[in-house]
Amino acid sequence: MKFSESWLREWVNPNISREELSHQITMAGLEVDGIESVAGEFTGVVVGEVVECGQHPDADKLRVTKINVGEDELIDIVCGAPNCRLGIKVAVAMVGAVLPGDFKIKKAKLRGEPSFGMLCSYGELGINVESDGILELPLDAPIGADLRDYLSLNDAIIDVDLTANRADCLGMAGLAREVGVLNRQSVTEPSWEAVTATIDDAIKIDLQAPEFCPRYLGRVVKNVNVRAESPLWMQEKLRRSGIRSIDPIVDITNYVLIEFGQPMHAFDLAKIAGDIQVRMGSGDEKLTLLDGKEITVPTDSLVISDQEKSLALAGVFGGEFSGVNSDTQDIMLECAFFAPLAILGKARRLGLHTDSSHRFERGVDPELQHKVMDRATRLVLDICGGEAGPVVEAKSDEHLPKPVEIVLRRSKLDRILGHHVCDAEVTEILERLGFEVTFNSDSWDVTTATYRFDMAIEEDLIEEVARIYGYNNIPNIAPVASLSMPVHKESAISLKRVRSMLVARGFQEAVTYSFVDPKLQNLVHPDEEAMILPNPISIEMSAMRLSMFTGLLGAVGYNQSRQQNRVRLFETGLRFVPDNTAESKVRQQAMLGAVISGNQNDEHWSMESKTVDFFDLKGDLEAVIGLTVSDAEFTLRSATHPALHPGQCAEILRNDRVIGIIGAVHPSLEKPFGLNGKTIVFELELDALLHACIPLAQTVSKFPANRRDIAIVVDDSVFAGDVVKMIRKVGQNQLVGLNLFDVYQGKGVEPGKKSLAIALTLQDNTRTLEEKEIAEMVDLVVSALKSEFNALLRD
Repeated sequence: MKFSESWLREWVNPNISREELSHQITMAGLEVDGIESVAGEFTGVVVGEVVECGQHPDADKLRVTKINVGEDELIDIVCGAPNCRLGIKVAVAMVGAVLPGDFKIKKAKLRGEPSFGMLCSYGELGINVESDGILELPLDAPIGADLRDYLSLNDAIIDVDLTANRADCLGMAGLAREVGVLNRQSVTEPSWEAVTATIDDAIKIDLQAPEFCPRYLGRVVKNVNVRAESPLWMQEKLRRSGIRSIDPIVDITNYVLIEFGQPMHAFDLAKIAGDIQVRMGSGDEKLTLLDGKEITVPTDSLVISDQEKSLALAGVFGGEFSGVNSDTQDIMLECAFFAPLAILGKARRLGLHTDSSHRFERGVDPELQHKVMDRATRLVLDICGGEAGPVVEAKSDEHLPKPVEIVLRRSKLDRILGHHVCDAEVTEILERLGFEVTFNSDSWDVTTATYRFDMAIEEDLIEEVARIYGYNNIPNIAPVASLSMPVHKESAISLKRVRSMLVARGFQEAVTYSFVDPKLQNLVHPDEEAMILPNPISIEMSAMRLSMFTGLLGAVGYNQSRQQNRVRLFETGLRFVPDNTAESKVRQQAMLGAVISGNQNDEHWSMESKTVDFFDLKGDLEAVIGLTVSDAEFTLRSATHPALHPGQCAEILRNDRVIGIIGAVHPSLEKPFGLNGKTIVFELELDALLHACIPLAQTVSKFPANRRDIAIVVDDSVFAGDVVKMIRKVGQNQLVGLNLFDVYQGKGVEPGKKSLAIALTLQDNTRTLEEKEIAEMVDLVVSALKSEFNALLRD
């Protein structure tokens, strides 16, 4: 927000310099972005009056004038401005004056006519106002007065960057109140004669959406002169606030907007049919805004309408049809309180951003509307004339914001500030802020002011105490922190070890979004319902992921489309599974996912080019499982999954509990994800993985180990893992090694059967095993396999 320093000092004038004022405002949390002069540097420019104005004898576009600057003689000046004419007051640069750019005014002759000065335009004085001619001053401007003093051009424009919670400072009243609090000075508000109704004309107001507009004021003013000119003092204050003067009615509504931070709007009374309605949009009605843009009013947007049509988008933009123009004679002034949530995002959705929406969506004082309505009416009557009717108010007390009651505890204040501010000073600071305060030995009962709608909790009051007390006045005390060793379980496996293991095996870590395309995710998990975001970045990122598969497969397709023939990615992150039994209605699980595609190895002359298969990723999975030092707890079991190829899919179990899945991606998913060739994925729960068995020290046997190989024939449907599990169970302590080293089907083995070649290593810690004992153990194993799986020893 831009504001004029001189205007601020009309409200409150602390005895500090401009730089000190800016620093003080910044340290109070209202950051000053910049300071600029309202005009360029110049001297020797005074107020003059054109007493003669005639055509130059030798130039069609020049005029010869005589100017009264309050001296004994009139000054001859040749001027080329089209608006130069008899009787106007102008800015006269005398001989010897220095204009911006170090331009010095000297005596001159223009086409033979002497010129002892220059009539200046806004631009020539370094004033940022668009104009086609010389600067015209009010007719009551004192002749001979220094222009800098008359227009207060020694002023500065201060640009303050306000945070969204400090909308109370989006007006001179709020800024002055803040400066007054910081400097312990009272604020002098402008005074005016209250307006009393002189006519009975009024419009009824129908408040149909009181929760979004709990207060709406309307006032009819008739017989106004819209063609009147806004006074120079108002134009200058608006200009220094970054607002261009348009017409007196618009200027007045903009002026009170900057003065009090309360947006207003003026309707052409002749364009209003019947009563005013404050309602929600119907969804199909059209409205042409003041900028000429036609919109369809959404059903969740608040509109101001009459009995026939929409007049304005409430709190955002007025309508073109009902706007004030040069033919307007009667107006209706609107001043309302719109709830921030009723305006929030509505302007942005339509590609708009107005001073009105900027304030309403952040909040305005709900008790300010009557004062601002009276102020605006008085300015209209003083500048444009007319007759004012009574103020008509429609309100809903139950929906109007109320002052908040907050308890501030001494203990919490001291703990958060790390500094003790005495009781009396805390009380004084809160009272200076306009709050009602009662001190009770170790706490303060505070009732906030309606204009401080950002006050809600105890921490808000603590921030206010710190701001006004002064952050610089709080001493820098280094925090004292005692260090303690972190608690670490020896059985815990760090996630870093898992990542390092996968990186060492040629994987790269991927980070994909937690929100995914619901259409793609539905292909991966057709039978599961996902969480849908109410306000997604885009429709392609509107569902929370149910697994790591969707993001990882998308990353593979992305890389393959960019000529990456070998892709090995892993990712750790959360999946989000809807769960009505959970307090938050969603179960968040930490997962590890990995995917491989393309060649087994990077291209090399010494290695055969071979495409990845299920067992490549299974080997990587087993390497990760090996970190737990408890391989026996993990098993794989044939399974099915909608996203994985039947026959190439297995569940991952730990202690017979399913913790993940591994398999080849189903061919039907290759086209949607842009996959090229076979792709293998796995996913498992990190919580079930990241704990290991603690190794126990054991005596190394000094006695020889004995290896015996057996080849058994079993049905093709028997899993090798089940066979190995049974052998471990039977072998007990003397079986120290077990290895499946061959699987054979073909000549010599009946169809539907397979041969498993298994190496058994037997050893005892106390003695050398005899051949008889070894043979008995092998027979015991074979017997158990025959009983369980109908296995036969292969000849």
